Amino acid sequence: MAEPAPHALALDPGPARVLVVEDEPKLAALLADYLRAAGHEPECVADGALALRAWTERRHDLVLLDLMLPGMDGLSLCRQLRTMTAVPILMLTARADEQDRLAGLELGADDYIAKNPFSPREVMARVKAVLRRSRAAAPAVAAPRPAQPALQIDDRAWCARWQAQDLDLTPNEFRLLRALAAQPGRVFSRPQLLGELQGEARPATERAVDSHVKNLRRKLEQAGAGSERIRSVYGVGYCYQA
Repeated sequence: MAEPAPHALALDPGPARVLVVEDEPKLAALLADYLRAAGHEPECVADGALALRAWTERRHDLVLLDLMLPGMDGLSLCRQLRTMTAVPILMLTARADEQDRLAGLELGADDYIAKNPFSPREVMARVKAVLRRSRAAAPAVAAPRPAQPALQIDDRAWCARWQAQDLDLTPNEFRLLRALAAQPGRVFSRPQLLGELQGEARPATERAVDSHVKNLRRKLEQAGAGSERIRSVYGVGYCYQA
């Protein structure tokens, strides 16, 4: 039997936008119900790549993260998020042995809750505790959020900009960047990216993908985006890191 929704606790840190990354629909719905009852605004996603894109676009206040996910697992997602943000991450998983807990905490998770036994009330208490700590440590005046994403891609004008600086891209470099940046964190194989290069006058090879990516990295670095914006995944292909 489901537990009744919890009442607000003392020292409530206030409402938060919470990204729930959980691939079990019933559990995700239960967590969302409890979060709403506590005054929070939940958003549920079922895999790591979608979660990375959701956080990049909407910048949630807390991430409630399952460890075992399809595609990008929870540890990999935690690692990716920690390259971009200090957002509080609360791991929720059935894998509760010491090695898994230490792995999550060493990657930057703020807390760790075992699913077995599962207590929504405990999850809500941990959410409030983590939010209290993070908000107490935050500066009194938050820095304004940028009005525009750092990378802007204009399909109609067939151009891309990094922080308002035009990138001098060839058509195929533009095609590759558009495909990669549309799904940050997703790893594309070389054959998948090769499909973006069919506009070339001559048949493209997988080596052409590597050549275009090399040029893209150089141009992004020259614009101030850093040299690892497009990351190599050994033996697989490439992914864009937002």
